[in-house]
Amino acid sequence: MDKKKLTLEVIKLLAAEYPDADCTLDYDEAWKLLVSVRLAAQCTDARVNVIVEDLYKKYPDVNALAEATPEEIEEIVRPCGLGRSKARDISACMRILRDKYQGKVPDSFDELLKLPGVGRKSANLIMGDVFGKPAIVTDTHCIRLSNRIGLVDGIKDPKKVEMALWKIVPPEEGNALCHRFVLHGREVCTARTRPYCDRCCLSEICAKNI
Repeated sequence: MDKKKLTLEVIKLLAAEYPDADCTLDYDEAWKLLVSVRLAAQCTDARVNVIVEDLYKKYPDVNALAEATPEEIEEIVRPCGLGRSKARDISACMRILRDKYQGKVPDSFDELLKLPGVGRKSANLIMGDVFGKPAIVTDTHCIRLSNRIGLVDGIKDPKKVEMALWKIVPPEEGNALCHRFVLHGREVCTARTRPYCDRCCLSEICAKNI
């Protein structure tokens, strides 16, 4: 089976297994996803969802968070780890949204990449989840599963995995596929233990490059 056919089969099987896959970071406004995805670096989404409740209670909008000092933000987000750098990026990012974008998150991939603390993974997540545009989020689950299944061959660099997947994943399927990779990676095709191939919906087609 060539990679394009394999990809379509993976998309079909994972969609059946996880029909309601969505972002596991809680947000109701675009700027909140921007904050949460920065906090999620080396931290679980579940912990981030708890921490941001206190952050948004004290700073309920872009302007309020832009007025806060990095030190004030760090006091709240420290439990997410890397508190100083995350707080610094969030503070700078909110000030740019306030001063340059009238408090709105830009819907351009290139403009998102210019924001402090925003890399390709974060920009793709926002493009896909907030703006409904084609996106491929190459987080650790996406990279691990793509290699194991055989969609890519021994590629670990996130940008290179993203570029390889763009060639074989239909644009309209990329965002949902990556959310399903997260769920499947947490529950079945795990990183810290041997994957549970005996209960994997992809077992018949997976290259099992483990």
